[in-house]
Amino acid sequence: MVENLDESIKRLGVGYIDLYYVHFWEGTAPVEEIMRGLDDCVRSGKALYVAISDTPAWVVSKANTIADFRGWSPFIGLQTRYNLIERTMEADLAPMADSMGLGIVPWGILAEGFLTGKHKKDTKLEESGRNDTVQRFFNDPKNIQILEEVQNISKEIGRSPTQVALNWMLQRPVASPLIGAKNVTQLEENIKALEFKLTPEQMKKLNDVSAPTHAFPHVFATRAFLFSDAGTKVVRKPQYWP
Repeated sequence: MVENLDESIKRLGVGYIDLYYVHFWEGTAPVEEIMRGLDDCVRSGKALYVAISDTPAWVVSKANTIADFRGWSPFIGLQTRYNLIERTMEADLAPMADSMGLGIVPWGILAEGFLTGKHKKDTKLEESGRNDTVQRFFNDPKNIQILEEVQNISKEIGRSPTQVALNWMLQRPVASPLIGAKNVTQLEENIKALEFKLTPEQMKKLNDVSAPTHAFPHVFATRAFLFSDAGTKVVRKPQYWP
């Protein structure tokens, strides 16, 4: 880990890097060892902050709790897959990140191009390297309903499906969405998502059609207040995530 950081600094020609990521949790190294090593990287001045990607919520929370107790550098960011057809991170990862102060950095925000509307069922695009992945999205009727709603709003406001999907993301409580533009044309298309703002009604349509199905105990937790409040009215802090 330290050697890779040294090589990155040398390759980039800089004195340090701003944010050093653990790309995913491989499950064999002790979490204490990883966090101690990352803290050494920060204390040495080679990295200002550390973050983590594609890792279960229980691992991230355990790691940051250990870091807090021992005075080590905690994770400040969480990179994770998130888009209109993949919202399951709202069950565990998002509330965990919110409670621990981690900025959420979503990737795959256009679902490998499925949400652009350029792909058709059983048709492969010559310029796309995501054909097989995208074609699997067509097997779920819900995904098609989500895409159709994106396209309907796109026609309604005179914007592309890409820009609609990105604008929805920009109105979610995330820190910095990662875009995967392969050329200048795609980059310019993505940037245009900053030129407008979906209305609350349009956001509701997209939220409703893409609402995720959570597993237990999350689905139970949404009804828990019926028992815990015992018929009284309890004022709670608003929760953005389910």
